[in-house]
Amino acid sequence: MDRSKSIALLNHALADELQAVHQYMFFHFHLTDQGLAPLSMLFKRTAIEEMIHVEKLAERILFLKGEVKMAAAGPVAPITEATAMLKQAMAMEESSQIDYNKSAIECGANADAVTKQLFESLVVDEERHFDQFEKQFEKIERFGLNYLALQSFGNSTEPGAGGPNA
Repeated sequence: MDRSKSIALLNHALADELQAVHQYMFFHFHLTDQGLAPLSMLFKRTAIEEMIHVEKLAERILFLKGEVKMAAAGPVAPITEATAMLKQAMAMEESSQIDYNKSAIECGANADAVTKQLFESLVVDEERHFDQFEKQFEKIERFGLNYLALQSFGNSTEPGAGGPNA
């Protein structure tokens, strides 16, 4: 097994996961500011899951005696409109699925079964994330942007906004 190949693939994935954390937290902040709490929380939960991926990738890199490179793959896209956020998130998740499948195959060919399994487990999570984002996007397409606004009633902490203090 050539550890350097696996380490390079793992660091590439780690950079992508860091990018997702930054992007999804940006979306979370802006959606919270817009009063769209349920969608905001989906992005926050997904960002936390991506942080767990960063941790797993870093642990594997260190096990292989590699250097963990903590640099995101790119800058945060300044998207503040909900449907555009979902489109961006779906594209990111789909790209990760493709990359991680290829990485799993490459690790298998390199006789690194454990890293292969790690990439395969990441694919499962990324498919689930894609599905969650796609379902929200489809509901917005079906019911319009009011779908998001209606979800937010009862989630506000402002007095008189349908929350617990209303």
